[in-house]
Amino acid sequence: MLDDILIKKLLLTHDPDGRWLDSETMLQAVGSVMFHASTIVASNLSSAFFPILKNDITEIEQLDCPEPLGCIISKISYKIVCNCKSSADGDLNSRILSLFDLIKDYRWDAKVVLVLAAFAARYGEFWQLIQLRPQNTLADSIARIKQLPFNLRPLRPQIKALSLLVKTMMEVAMCIIEFESFLPHQHLELGNETVTATKSLVYVAVYWIIRSSFACFCQLMDLRTKNKHDQVYSDSTIIAAWELSSLAYRLGSICNILRAQVDLCHQEIERNVQDKLLNLADEVHIDNQKVLNLLFPSKNYLPLKDCSKNVKLGVTNLKDKIVLLLISKPKLLALEELLLLVQQTCDHPLNERFKDSYEIVWIPFPSSGTSWTDAEQSSFEFLSNSLPWYAVWKPRLLSSAVAKYIKDKWNYRDDPVIVTLDSNGTVANCNALDMIMIWGVRAYPFSASKEAELWEDQNLTMQLLLGDINPLLAYWVEKGKNICIYGSENLPWIQQFSDCITKLKQQGLQLETIYVGHSNFTEQIKNIMSSSTEINESSQLSFTKMQLFWIRLASMRRSKLRLGKTPSSDQVLAELSAMLDMNDKKEGWAVIGSCCKEDNIIRLQGMVLMDFLGRFDEWGEDLERFGLVGTARKFLDPNFVVEGPCNHSYMVSSSEGSTQGSVVTCPVCNCPMKKFVVYQP
Repeated sequence: MLDDILIKKLLLTHDPDGRWLDSETMLQAVGSVMFHASTIVASNLSSAFFPILKNDITEIEQLDCPEPLGCIISKISYKIVCNCKSSADGDLNSRILSLFDLIKDYRWDAKVVLVLAAFAARYGEFWQLIQLRPQNTLADSIARIKQLPFNLRPLRPQIKALSLLVKTMMEVAMCIIEFESFLPHQHLELGNETVTATKSLVYVAVYWIIRSSFACFCQLMDLRTKNKHDQVYSDSTIIAAWELSSLAYRLGSICNILRAQVDLCHQEIERNVQDKLLNLADEVHIDNQKVLNLLFPSKNYLPLKDCSKNVKLGVTNLKDKIVLLLISKPKLLALEELLLLVQQTCDHPLNERFKDSYEIVWIPFPSSGTSWTDAEQSSFEFLSNSLPWYAVWKPRLLSSAVAKYIKDKWNYRDDPVIVTLDSNGTVANCNALDMIMIWGVRAYPFSASKEAELWEDQNLTMQLLLGDINPLLAYWVEKGKNICIYGSENLPWIQQFSDCITKLKQQGLQLETIYVGHSNFTEQIKNIMSSSTEINESSQLSFTKMQLFWIRLASMRRSKLRLGKTPSSDQVLAELSAMLDMNDKKEGWAVIGSCCKEDNIIRLQGMVLMDFLGRFDEWGEDLERFGLVGTARKFLDPNFVVEGPCNHSYMVSSSEGSTQGSVVTCPVCNCPMKKFVVYQP
């Protein structure tokens, strides 16, 4: 009954106007003050009461607040101090309610942390002077003016009880913040009994935290007036410690009940979110807002962050856009893969046209699936302040139902994926990462159908292999040059190969060579690149560019496999697989082609390659007519027909055959093949 009356009085003072405060970061700052103060207590009293808290507190953010944060904290501090000094005027409840009137515009969690911050500022100043006074004349003079005690040992019970009470207040405050700021109440029915009961507990908890803060302020002022030199605990110290301990016990009981209620709310929300997620596929949406609000639920905080501007955002910023959900571990991608992803999106030539039509949102998941390590948290904080995309602001607050849905429905395990949501929130591609690595923004709108369309009629050409890697390609196209990319970690072979190429160029062959090592980036490759004069004479890729080349090739193979292709039925996939598997062989290899988009390539290796290069006199006269690739094919197969399609045919079973609409190229002449169906009895 008394609580009901109290709640009614508190609600009369509560009139939030929409201002927002980052309560969690503020509470972390309070905890940091209390921890550092506790270390000073320990040095003076051989006892510490606070656990170690993180020191790298970020800036405390606030939105739509008409006055600076420091100003309202000073007002709160002044109000409480004045009420402590005039304790004889009016009852305690009236003085507490007058403080509620001062902070009526703030949410419940903000009220709590503002009052705790006001006390922490005073408490921190007190212990800072205690710490500095032995070696700092200014601090000692200020401490004397404030009449701070010289001997703290007689006050040990009081100080210990004070620290315990503040620690308990912070635990209750964290429960309030979790309920008020982070639990998405929109996923619970209006008037839900569990929520109603929890709200009543929150009101009572806020009252007792602020009432306890009054007691802490008064006790801190009492410490300043005690200047005892004896070693005996006084009666007033014992009484003060008992009063603070009683408040800590009461708040501890409230904390246990409130924690249980918040957990019940959380469980109900998880069940409701899971049911709504499972029904998404059966619903028609006019935009992506319902889907995004399910994935990033929030009540009083903005769930997203613009990493490049360090600005908090809501899901409304993604309305009517293609949303690319980049799901990964907190370490995201290997550095080279990350560079390629940035290059293919933000730095892509077409990005200026499409940049307002899509957004990438990074969703990190911890390796354990549930709990975050300090290393993972540090990795996320560093990357989320460096990336040119959006990220989830507080990924550890993601619903477990959302995490389960992403793993079960979108097949996320540990490898990074990009899930494409169209402007209506429908999944258009369960993994667009590889197509973005290959084509960049040209793959817009990043759907599965667009991926299949890009591969349609696409042969494996130098334009595809090097188009987004080597900036010299456009120049080579203009000059009509042939290109040879080669790889090996056998230095004698590289020297022999380079000697052959040098002789061919002296005989008039227009050919640019590019060393790409192989897909395993060993120290031997680095040593060859840095020390070999033969490599330096080539149009050398940097080591990073070389890695990007192989990353794109691996993406091409995965993309083909995802579309259901097999090496036996898809010539492009067969060539990609052969190139990626070259590092299993000791012999060197080369891929030769021209810069034209339509021209194909030919892959040669080992003795076959060296034999071809060494017999220029036999095939040099065919270059003008057939080109380098055609000449190589004709040299290797005298029966090869260069002009027009050949008469070669082969049969595959229906299970190995290509899907409807795909194009099969002839492995002999590389021309598109006609398809016929043969029925066997």
